[in-house]
This record gives sequence, C-alpha cells and structure tokens, in this order.
Amino acid sequence: MIRLHFDTDDLRRITLAPAPNALWEAVLSVRGLRAPTAGTGRSHPAAGQWRRRCNDGLADRAGVLLDLVPRDGYLPDFLLQPAAGDLATAIDLARRTPADRLAADLRVLPGTGGTGGAQEPPSRWTLELAAGAPAARRVLAADLSTYFASSIAPLWPRVRTDGAADRALRAEMLLRGGVDALLTTLAPTWRWDPPVLHLPSRSDYDVPLCGRGLLLMPSWFAMGPMIRYQADEPTVLAYPMHVPERAGTPAAPPGAALGPLLGGTRAAVLRSLREPATTTALAGRVQVSLAAASQHAGVLRNAGLVRTTRIGTAVLHTLTPLGAALLSGEPPTA
Repeated sequence: MIRLHFDTDDLRRITLAPAPNALWEAVLSVRGLRAPTAGTGRSHPAAGQWRRRCNDGLADRAGVLLDLVPRDGYLPDFLLQPAAGDLATAIDLARRTPADRLAADLRVLPGTGGTGGAQEPPSRWTLELAAGAPAARRVLAADLSTYFASSIAPLWPRVRTDGAADRALRAEMLLRGGVDALLTTLAPTWRWDPPVLHLPSRSDYDVPLCGRGLLLMPSWFAMGPMIRYQADEPTVLAYPMHVPERAGTPAAPPGAALGPLLGGTRAAVLRSLREPATTTALAGRVQVSLAAASQHAGVLRNAGLVRTTRIGTAVLHTLTPLGAALLSGEPPTA
C-alpha cells in the first residue's frame, strides 16, 4: 500500500494536468507491450487493436527504450516531464537531465545494483547514459521520437480526447463535491481516508506531500498508480483515466458506466438511491450488511453524491444533483 499524506497546504494545491503527458504515455505503452499478461490496462476495443498493431517489431520500434523500461517495478523519473507542454519539449528536457540525476535514476533499474535487484546486466548504452555521455543522450532523444511517431501518434488524438473527458469529469467532481469528491472517485480501489490517500501497491511506503501539493495526471496506458516524487516539486500522481464509451458501441443503461469509476458495489448503492432509502432499506436493496451499506453511503456522501438526513432514530439517504446527474449521464443543473 502507498499512502499519500496531505496537510492543509497540500489540499489547497491539488491541480489537474491539462492533458496526458506524451512522453510518459510512450514509456508506459512500452511497458504494456513488454508484459503480455498485463495488457495495456484497457479492455476496450481500441486498446486491443493498438496492441495487435504495435506488438510486432517492438525491438525495432522501441530501440533503447527497452533498456530503460522494465516489465514492472520502477521507471526512471527523468522519463516523466510534467512541466512539458508537448512531446518535443519533454524529450529535450529528458535529454538534458543532469548527469548526477541520470546516474541516480538508472542505478535503481534491474541489474544495475540498486533496489531493482540483479537480473540482466545494464547495456553499454545504459552505462553511457548514466554517465551523461552526449552520444547516448542523442540516441535516447532519437529513439523516443521514432517510437512515438511509429506507435503512439496514430492513437494520440483518441488519448487526448479521452484525457479531456477525464479532466472534465474530475473538474466536475471537484466543483460539485470538493476535494473529498475528487479524491474519493479517482479509482474504485483507492481509498481516501482524510488526510491520507491509500493506493493499492505491492510496495509499502508513505509519501508526505510536505505542503508542495499534488499534480494529478490522467494516463491512458497506466495500469495502476504511478508516483513521481521530487523533494522540491509537487508530487505527481499518474492514474488510469476513466475512458468513456464511444459512439457506435452498444448503449449501456443509465449509470452502468459508474462501476469502473466507483466500484461495483458502490455504484449499485448509488443506483439504488434513485428512490430515497434508510440504511436498512439500502442494505436490503443491494444485499449487503448494515455496516457495509452505512460505509458505502458515507463514502458517497463525502464525494458529494449522496445527502443523509436524520429522521428520529433513522437516517434517510437521497441523491444530490451531482449523484443524479452521474446516474443519468446528463450534466447537473446549477
């Protein structure tokens, strides 16, 4: 479990990235192709089509990226340039990474004697890059550009469109339900227990944000949370973006898409509140325990989706305008 610890300044400094990061998406896509059992993190047809098209000739497409991107575990921080507004700028910033930081980043890759453990020894090119050799930097920049052009560019308009939809969703959650709503609905398996955001992971560590804030970055290729921590910058949290259904796919019933956003049981609780219910009635509708019904209602209430009113010894749960809007697929009224 990764635990992000917020203080008051951090909660005031949560920002949304304007778009997916082209360089980081390219890096994560290489990982997806290198891990056949993991897929790309997406189950919709576009992901499968992309994978089938790009799987052949990966070595020729990716070049030295195969030396930098392991199948799982740590990814070098210099390959995420959150300040870059476009691919060319991001590649240039990565190419100009100071040699001491390159060495620090690359030492923890598998086989380089760091925390990644000893697997394959580092390539000669990796050692040259870790030393900051100009020729190795040029190869890195060239291969990043070539891979993006051959593998990501045809998909990039869709990635940007899906990223814009995800950003609008997150902004709406923040506008209607505040920070609690935003952090509660980032991913169905993540848990916001103020002031700590719990992220499922095979690793176990705590990340204090130290008042520098958090940059939320949607990712089409991420299969889970990805953290970039720099002591003098806001922490970056890349998260799997919510990908909407496309035109031409079979129409889903209203509210059916909430499962990937909230989790199946929580989405069922929200759908069941189309008609107001007490906690006892809610538990009966969804067939969960009273404690579970109360807990799910509390999470939805913190997210601004449900309103709870005490009536004598009972409580009545009703949808808020935002909750009703999510179920109907229509924008909420002011």
